[in-house]
Amino acid sequence: MKISIERGALLKAVAQAQSVVERRNTIPILANVLIEAEGDTVQFRATDLDIEVVDRATAKVERAGATTVAAVMLNEIVRKLPDGALVTLSDNAQSGRLTIEAGRSNFSLATLPREDFPVMATSDYATNFAAPAPVLRRLFDKSKFAISTEETRYYLNGVYLHVADGDGGRVLRCVATDGHRLARIDAALPPGAEGMAGVIVPRKTVGELRKLLEDDEATIAVSVSETKIRFATPAITLTSKVIDGTFPDYTRVIPQGNTRRLEVDAAEFARAVDRVATVSSERSRAVKMSLDEDRLILSVNAPDSGAAEEELAVAYGDERLEIGFNAKYLLEIASQVDRENAVFLFNSSGDPTLMREGNDMSAVYVVMPMRV
Repeated sequence: MKISIERGALLKAVAQAQSVVERRNTIPILANVLIEAEGDTVQFRATDLDIEVVDRATAKVERAGATTVAAVMLNEIVRKLPDGALVTLSDNAQSGRLTIEAGRSNFSLATLPREDFPVMATSDYATNFAAPAPVLRRLFDKSKFAISTEETRYYLNGVYLHVADGDGGRVLRCVATDGHRLARIDAALPPGAEGMAGVIVPRKTVGELRKLLEDDEATIAVSVSETKIRFATPAITLTSKVIDGTFPDYTRVIPQGNTRRLEVDAAEFARAVDRVATVSSERSRAVKMSLDEDRLILSVNAPDSGAAEEELAVAYGDERLEIGFNAKYLLEIASQVDRENAVFLFNSSGDPTLMREGNDMSAVYVVMPMRV
């Protein structure tokens, strides 16, 4: 194999592939990226056996072929090469080396046989649809903060992507929860997605997917089977196993009867919570919200470190209420608000609180209170 490729295109392809590779590997081949050159295209394939990413780039292919080389090492070399450099990759099967040349730089890396590289089995996808990148980005970005990190409840270690009944009909919905907070985000149902079975997309896949969704103009082809999900653009294909488990009935924890309504400037609220939480004890980081007629007092009382209080002008017309929350959860939820105002709906100091972005019903957040 021998190819020539522009450094920028090579770096983009290799960077995406190497990020899937686990840093600590007991199987040497899994630390490698499979490079396949044919026609005028070179593709880089990496896997950790749960996720596989294939990144394609245009290159001048002098000699078609394939090899595997250490992914992280290749990425580091290409990253340090000068901008605009033309990079030549040539593989010598006899010596088991891949030579990388750019200008006066010359590297020789050990390779492993391509036959040893595990390629993820193709799946029969029952559902295929396409969605604009910004739509999928919003669904996953606004829900991923609530993914659980508790390994014992593995079925909460991802985002539940499914079709549901929204206020105006069927919607494509993402839900994540860790038992303390919940995010439920809706988008218009794309054509072809109607019969999709619900799948739990793992946390690592959600992180890798973010790179595919950067381009606002891109359209993402989504394919779903019982065990796998695939996201594809013309240049990149990301295939992942889904979590084998049943996502709990989240509708039961979304409160319906919360009537006490607080409206507050989201950015101002987040900054105030951040300031008062500075003195809270790291363990609980509890912030007390005291609500009265058009007035909110945020306070923290940490006997071992100090106390803080800040008052905000808000829209609130119900009876007096005192309720406590974990500051981290409040900050994460407030930072999801794209609109100017956040609307909180309370019942009592011991019940879950609902939060929305202004009058937008397509994004709903639930947070459990704390005793303060």
